[in-house]
Amino acid sequence: MTDGGPPAGQSADQPFIRQRDPSPGRDLSYPPLPEPLTVPVYDNHTHLEIADGHEGETLTYREHLDRASSVGVRGVVQVGGDVETSRWSAEQALREPRMLAAVALHPNEAPVYDLAGGLDDALAVIAELATRPRVAAIGETGLDFFRTSGDEALAAQYRSFEAHIEMAKENNLAMQIHDRDAHAEVIATLRRVGAPERTVFHCFSGDAELAGICAENGWYMSFAGTVTFKNAGKLRDALAVAPRNLLLVETDAPFLTPTPNRGRPNAPYLIPHTLRAMAEHLGTDVSMLAAQISSNTELVYGSWNAEPVVLPEWAD
Repeated sequence: MTDGGPPAGQSADQPFIRQRDPSPGRDLSYPPLPEPLTVPVYDNHTHLEIADGHEGETLTYREHLDRASSVGVRGVVQVGGDVETSRWSAEQALREPRMLAAVALHPNEAPVYDLAGGLDDALAVIAELATRPRVAAIGETGLDFFRTSGDEALAAQYRSFEAHIEMAKENNLAMQIHDRDAHAEVIATLRRVGAPERTVFHCFSGDAELAGICAENGWYMSFAGTVTFKNAGKLRDALAVAPRNLLLVETDAPFLTPTPNRGRPNAPYLIPHTLRAMAEHLGTDVSMLAAQISSNTELVYGSWNAEPVVLPEWAD
């Protein structure tokens, strides 16, 4: 990003750039603040570019971060999934000290760019964004066999995934993996191409077997609100065998809101619900787990204070 002015036709400081489609019957009110954590943690995967909630009651990314700060969530990794959202993530992280950015093409976006003849150009944009200050990760990238099918579409996913792996390694960045119905293929790709040193399975969705494979390879497992769901027994089995030094926590907001507010808009300030559920299942002290996860998060992404924020000349 240059300091000469905002991109043409865009606000210098857009509070969000997407709107989540309201599902019929879903409660669009934001949940109340949970009890604050004594030991703070980070939300290592969120999408604050997506607005949710009742019309006129949506939160800006700064309002999200203020709420998060008030309950012991000290920072977030803001994650892009296409060219537009990755640019937004990198630009906002440059001016917001509580935010680092991750940039990538989501695996379901790769076939869209490929069909339009623009996958190589989009990957080139991500490669440039990966060099910017306060971009701490490549992600989310990976494989998704739930929403994508067909030989050409899957070939585009593989090509994009492998290109992102190389970007992470070339820039010494962490990599966040989106893995949906593709566990074996994701693992095979990481082994064939060579995983980045700091590889994170975002919104970990595997079982105890996959957790064991991650542990053997030193890959991090990031648990979202899904671990609190009643039907997530296999996920909690995975949590139980995952080494504590490889655990992370996330929201994937505005999606996957943890119990007891499942279905309502999610936000970084709701991390305490997920963390407390994890601690209860592990039979450990919440503050001890928070300290471990906070340390893990900084080992993966570095310090949120490592690179200064920059206030553009044209900003208020």
